[in-house]
Amino acid sequence: MAIRRGRGVAAINYPTGMNLGGDPSQALVHSTPTGNFMVTLSSVDLGQGLKQVMAQICAETIGVKTEQVIIDTADTDTGPHCMGTFASRGTHRIGNAVIQAAKEARQVMLEVAAEALEVDAGDLDTDGEGNIHVKGAPQKAISIFDTALMAHFKLGRSISGRGMFLVPRSYPEVETGAMKPSTCYAHACTVAEVEVDDETGEVTVVSVKNVFEIGRALNPKMVEQQLVGGSWMGMSHALYETTEPYYPSRDHAGVDFNEYLMPGPGDLPQTEIVVLERPAADGPYGAKGPGEMCANPQIPALANAVFDAVGVRIDTMPITPERVLRALKQQRAG
Repeated sequence: MAIRRGRGVAAINYPTGMNLGGDPSQALVHSTPTGNFMVTLSSVDLGQGLKQVMAQICAETIGVKTEQVIIDTADTDTGPHCMGTFASRGTHRIGNAVIQAAKEARQVMLEVAAEALEVDAGDLDTDGEGNIHVKGAPQKAISIFDTALMAHFKLGRSISGRGMFLVPRSYPEVETGAMKPSTCYAHACTVAEVEVDDETGEVTVVSVKNVFEIGRALNPKMVEQQLVGGSWMGMSHALYETTEPYYPSRDHAGVDFNEYLMPGPGDLPQTEIVVLERPAADGPYGAKGPGEMCANPQIPALANAVFDAVGVRIDTMPITPERVLRALKQQRAG
């Protein structure tokens, strides 16, 4: 009997969004009288940072500080339409809608500033610090604050914009069934190292190394946090979590999350994350959707590592000590 070490590798690709019905998202952007910008969505932030990233996208497009953008994820009665926060579509689909709405609002803002400065709107640019200036002549400028005041109280204009991102629906080819369910795909590869006790069946994860290709990381720190958390979640799916008790019967099922098995701090392995940026042609500033993908490749990588360590293939999750021992017993009997 011994502790055996194994290494497993798995690579995946993951679609951004679903194109079974067009997959649309809409956004509205308008300025307040003081030059801040409100983005109205029906999209939900599940804790992944949607509000922060949408604020960054809007601010980058209009040319203001992120702090000047407020995200209102209202609801489906009062906000513009959105298919929902699923299929890793949030940053890509909603971000594109926000860009479109922000571009329209920016154009109105520049038109108001052009009237104040007595120039053509095409000759103006923003400095990212709250001012609009003539290209090549930064001294000839007006603040966005004063521009918004002028629009609201002098010109009676609304600095606002509407945006909608819609992927044309893809229908299957009659002869082959081929279709295009997504416009871009993210990619990942995981290498996992484990130790397996062939006497107890216990699996200890030594390290998990992940490489993710996600288009472009619009907020690198948030991306890193999501990918690390997803890696641990994938490990949890592979080795711990189940709603079906495996011994001895359903009568022994857990009744609450105190009895739902998940890895604790002492079970978490050395985790490494590498992000590759290959901007998507149709992504908002090149971004794809890393969301659900971040917890996927660890599962087959860990299963492969167990196989490499003790030579048994476990194809039912989670890979519990009992399942490892049963497989080893069957292997020896065979």
